[in-house]
Amino acid sequence: MNNTTENEPIRLSKLMSQRGICSRREADRYIEQGLVLVDGKVVDKLGTKIYSQQTIRLATKASKRQKSRVTILLNKPAGVVSAQAETGYKPAIRLILPQNQYISSPWEKAKFSTHILQGLAPAGRLDIDSRGLLVLTQDGVIAKQLIGADSLIEKEYLVWVKGEITDQSLNLLRHGIELDGKKLKQAKVFKLNPTRLRIVLTEGKKRQIRRMCEEVDLKVTGLTRTRIGNIKLGDMPTGQWRYLGQDEKF
Repeated sequence: MNNTTENEPIRLSKLMSQRGICSRREADRYIEQGLVLVDGKVVDKLGTKIYSQQTIRLATKASKRQKSRVTILLNKPAGVVSAQAETGYKPAIRLILPQNQYISSPWEKAKFSTHILQGLAPAGRLDIDSRGLLVLTQDGVIAKQLIGADSLIEKEYLVWVKGEITDQSLNLLRHGIELDGKKLKQAKVFKLNPTRLRIVLTEGKKRQIRRMCEEVDLKVTGLTRTRIGNIKLGDMPTGQWRYLGQDEKF
């Protein structure tokens, strides 16, 4: 809950992040470069505080930079790491190549350009053995939306398991699992058949689903993320990527 009132000044970069203008890190960079205007006047001193009712605007140069930032949706294969390369494995960003772009319609005009790789980073993770929807973005606002501490965006998975799926194990997966001494947030868990579950989470601890299943004597044999918020993996082939459309929102 934000307790700031109109009579209490707040750090400019924090207010810019709260308003969804850009991330706090980006805000500090724009402020240093003299690209932020408050009530029409340039503010270029880090740490400046303003009042919540004041008007914030990015200079044209910064505004164009923000609008040009891209977000990529990748169908990550197993054996590829989400972020930093590990010995013998390549990071997901190396799949962002022109020959791997998924063109979903013949009139799609946004093609690959090397500039999209600059500052592109995964917003969330999929472990090396898992497949499916991975988001890579240049946009700090989207990154915060997906992986910020207060994010409530759903992530949906198809999970193949070995072991008996009982009513008791389903109830524990939904409400009763603790990891690292902390109870997990409530999950949505559905039994699709004797070997497959559909699991929806609003958090993303390391190897969370695999560890959850181990707690109820189920071994995960396959895991695919099929949805993040409103964005579905759809029929995009494994190893291919596409741009997040301007009209698409998580």
